[in-house]
Amino acid sequence: MFRKPVLLAFASAFAAFSSQPAMAQEEAGEKVNMIIVYGEEACPATKGDEIVVCARKPEAERYRIPAPFRGGDPNSAVNTSWAEKARSFETVGQSGINSCSPVGINGASGCMAKLIHDAYAERKQPSDVHFGKAIEAERAKRAATIDATTAAEQARVEQIEKQYDERKAAEEAIKAAKVPAAPSDLPTPPPGN
Repeated sequence: MFRKPVLLAFASAFAAFSSQPAMAQEEAGEKVNMIIVYGEEACPATKGDEIVVCARKPEAERYRIPAPFRGGDPNSAVNTSWAEKARSFETVGQSGINSCSPVGINGASGCMAKLIHDAYAERKQPSDVHFGKAIEAERAKRAATIDATTAAEQARVEQIEKQYDERKAAEEAIKAAKVPAAPSDLPTPPPGN
């Protein structure tokens, strides 16, 4: 009874969370379609300038709550390691220079260092799916085909220009030879009318 509302809440939160990167990519001018496929499911083909990136997961994960949402709050004390708890005791009572506290002389000077340290620690955390890396790989693959596409288009344009020049030269040759026009098939009117 309790599980259905919780599952629905997690599913709606995941849907809202997963759609935000796609909207941000569309604002930049290119459409990026990030899809999670399960088991042996085929990844959809790209259409036009759209980039399609697929993350493959096992079939057993299809109807489960996404891994980042399982197990409750990752920041709760239950899920914190002993090493992290011991590290937090090192900063208890610190004040003054490089402490990132409102207490003491120049206490706020360490806040930027703390933010940078926290950002690097957050980056090291494993993620479930790395869409950013997959998008960059797809862009690199497309960039590799640009040179071949450009060379083919240039050859086609040069061929069209060559045909145009040949047609112009033939028209000029006809004008230069002053080929008499073919006699008209219409009868000439009688003189004096």
